[in-house]
Amino acid sequence: MKNLKFIKKIESEIYKRCNSLLSQQEVDGTWRYCFENSVITDAYMLILLRTIDYKKESLIKRIAERILSKQSQDGLWRIYPDEEPANLSATIQAYTALLYAQSFSNTEEQLQNAKHFIIDNGGLKNADLLTKVFFAMNGLYRWPELPIDPAILFSLPQTSPISPYDISSYARAHFAPVMLMIESKKKLTSRFTPDLSELVGKTEQESNIDDWINLFSTLNIRDSYYSTKKGNLLSYIQNHIEPDGTLLSYGLTTIFMVYGLLSNGVDRTSSIIQNALSGLMKMFCEINGTLHLQNSPSTTWDTSLMLYTLLEAGVPPTHANLLKGAGFLLSQQQSKYGDWTVHNPDALPGGWGFSLGNTQHPDLDDTQAALRTFARYCRTSSSYYSSYEKGLSWLLSMQNDDGGWAAFEKNTNRYLIGSLPIKHAKDALIDPSTPDLTGRTLEFLGSYHGLNQNHRSIKKGVSWLLSNQESNGSWYGRWGVCYIYGTWAAVTGLRSCGVHTNEKALQKAKKWLFSIQNEDGGWGESCESDSLRKYVSLNKSTPSQTAWALNALTSLNDKPNSKMEEAVSWLLSKQEASYPTGAGLPGAFYIRYHSYEHIWPLLALTHYYKKYY
Repeated sequence: MKNLKFIKKIESEIYKRCNSLLSQQEVDGTWRYCFENSVITDAYMLILLRTIDYKKESLIKRIAERILSKQSQDGLWRIYPDEEPANLSATIQAYTALLYAQSFSNTEEQLQNAKHFIIDNGGLKNADLLTKVFFAMNGLYRWPELPIDPAILFSLPQTSPISPYDISSYARAHFAPVMLMIESKKKLTSRFTPDLSELVGKTEQESNIDDWINLFSTLNIRDSYYSTKKGNLLSYIQNHIEPDGTLLSYGLTTIFMVYGLLSNGVDRTSSIIQNALSGLMKMFCEINGTLHLQNSPSTTWDTSLMLYTLLEAGVPPTHANLLKGAGFLLSQQQSKYGDWTVHNPDALPGGWGFSLGNTQHPDLDDTQAALRTFARYCRTSSSYYSSYEKGLSWLLSMQNDDGGWAAFEKNTNRYLIGSLPIKHAKDALIDPSTPDLTGRTLEFLGSYHGLNQNHRSIKKGVSWLLSNQESNGSWYGRWGVCYIYGTWAAVTGLRSCGVHTNEKALQKAKKWLFSIQNEDGGWGESCESDSLRKYVSLNKSTPSQTAWALNALTSLNDKPNSKMEEAVSWLLSKQEASYPTGAGLPGAFYIRYHSYEHIWPLLALTHYYKKYY
């Protein structure tokens, strides 16, 4: 009787959640949830608006309120709630932005702790590289004397030891506008620019050059390439501006672009600047009455995952809401030849991007997510069939030579670049194969396209995953937090391609997952795992991480056990989340996807119910 009640409760909860999510769909067929990142985007946006003397004080005030709302009780800022000590760069960003806002002075008690924390921890010279770059752009930090012109990187031929296309696409988009300013050491100041001399530190002039020299001079670029011109950088920027005015649909790259263009004589009233500002304004979302600038609104990603989950949960493909959503996804498939063609010149376009308005920067994860929906529709319409075939072909063509899949481009895992003495060089400067991307791609290809290890691509992908398992049985996840995420993706990918549960690697993974389960039945992992590159418990459970773990275990067990039933009970009773489980840059950038607390628990409950009952 108890078991019957348990089954009915799962069934009822799936039905209830499906109806709730269907009611949240927008009229254009999308699901729109906030992509909540740290205060860096809010701080930089506020500083930009002050620098161009933006007149709408109400907007400045609302952004400042958002920054203040993220201040911890000790007066400092963190990039995830349990970060200890507080984050120096985030605290510098928030503190400085509030000075620009002029809502407070640096002598007021609300900012005193932040000021002392910054000074006690070495000041601006100990901030991360991106913070130093942005502060130099604003005249708050000294541009260094460089032994070479870093803009030379954008003029090197692809046959040279290093070319710009050996660096990850997201790094290129950040570097290009910065290089425009480095060349002439431009800085943009205004009547709002604060005096940060107390925070710079006496050794700033000797110390701040180190990161820059590491970044550019260790590339060992030959003198013969010194003819780099500004036009190369401007051309790159102009060719990567999206129709909505943003640079590759990222908030931070667009802010940097505005600075780069203004410093090179482009008037702030020009269409390119105004379009960029308009694109940035569309990136704001409301959180608890405050206004937050999303670095990359996740509309396409959220909509793809939502459609996939609802279809898995039993909502019929003919449902009007799903048809509308599928129509939206169809409109988002890309037809442009983007930077990905440099390393994959023979492939035709067919991928999807992350954000609404992304037309030239597709990624592997969004593509496999969209294709899951189209696999259900391709037999009903020639348009969907054609779209599915193009997407599948592009996805398969983007497999790296090592057998794995990366995020945005193919074969951009240059040892020389990843080994540069720069913090997070392997995470920010290159785009290698990762267990999460490889696992999720294999899971799609196995579950939805029916491929197994008889297929060459699958065999290579499975081999790559098996050779990249951690010694404790887990896998590292690059774009989620972190080992639970990677293990879920790897396990479900391997199982979908026919790897037997008796495989030693899968047995180790199962043992590891059970070993880290919390007493309440759920799972929770700290963002600190990402920085330390080893599993760190959060000491509390989160909906998405619990769902990932349960989903992996469901794929590994013929029958449910009491530990899995405890996980189901936890998911049935817990829905809200506040902890970031998405990752952007280890130790620097994490995301709370507001969609994840809805999508992943429903998917895990659905798979559990369908397999066992």
